[in-house]
Amino acid sequence: MKAKFVFLLLISLIFILVSPAGAEQPLELKIGIMPAVDSAPILLAAEKGYFTAEGLKIKIDIYNNAVNRQTALQSDELDGAMTDLIAFVNNVNNGFPVKITTSTDGSFPILVSKEFQEKDQVKVGMMEVSVSNFLSEQFLADKYKLNKVFISAIPARLEMVKSGQLEMAVIPEPLASTAQLAGLEKRVYANKYDYMPEAMIFTKTALEKKDKAIAAFHRAYNHAVKDIQQDDSLASKILVEKLGLPAKIEPLIALPEYHLARVPSQAYLTKIINWIEKTDNSKIELNYEDLIERKYLEQ
Repeated sequence: MKAKFVFLLLISLIFILVSPAGAEQPLELKIGIMPAVDSAPILLAAEKGYFTAEGLKIKIDIYNNAVNRQTALQSDELDGAMTDLIAFVNNVNNGFPVKITTSTDGSFPILVSKEFQEKDQVKVGMMEVSVSNFLSEQFLADKYKLNKVFISAIPARLEMVKSGQLEMAVIPEPLASTAQLAGLEKRVYANKYDYMPEAMIFTKTALEKKDKAIAAFHRAYNHAVKDIQQDDSLASKILVEKLGLPAKIEPLIALPEYHLARVPSQAYLTKIINWIEKTDNSKIELNYEDLIERKYLEQ
């Protein structure tokens, strides 16, 4: 009886070692993205099967509302998300443990009212402590005196530009091109810096428990970026297809220069932090190395 028990135990151990249950668990990630040009490499990587080729099962949720995306991230419904650096810095400063794994490449044209006549002062719509405020200063402050009007919701800002209640507003692509189709003027300003104030971030939990999955994500991301660098029409096409946009805007979309995975420089993050402190009348003491994760850059 004892020999039979030992035999069955050995068989059970062998079964565990060679069975799928004893094998390495599949790589899985849940991420949130915004309907912006930043998302093109991620959407293209999914479309071309680059995540699958890396053995990664990925769930990509598209959020039209940044607050809902933030709630999903903080409640562990998401492992990572696209976000802007102003929101990121405020989150970390308030104790939410997330890190930047790569910058992303956005595009933020200025929409101009049909009635606008050139003058020294302009009424510009934006969210108060936000990427739209930061970029309005970067793009416009050396040309106009800015009369800032704080309106959180982008659709409300758009309607006010259309109606002439606002003269300008910073609006992300491809939404800006949709408004251009409706007759608004779109102005695209050159970025003064090597980075845009946007990034892909992952939670502390995901970084600790899903390291291989996050590494696979960045390899697939880089593969898609290389494709876009060879043919940038791939970016506009995938955005139109996956975001449900009218085909007519495809040639209008002001695409950024897409980069392989990289983290923002210390100088650029310091610029962002200093701007938040000035705008929000706050004090932020964060260590640069605590904000970034470099290990996924050599993928």
